[in-house]
Amino acid sequence: MPSRTRTAERYARGFTAALVAVATLLLAANAGPARADAPRPGLQATADPR
Repeated sequence: MPSRTRTAERYARGFTAALVAVATLLLAANAGPARADAPRPGLQATADPR
């Protein structure tokens, strides 16, 4: 049977897990699509004027 953990140990694990979760959410919130380069006139698609 597993031994019981101390209360302080449980709080420390919970606090560490909360810090990891916040850090992960901050990293995910700041990760966005890459910026596009400046448009090049020769490579732009044109609409078919039908």
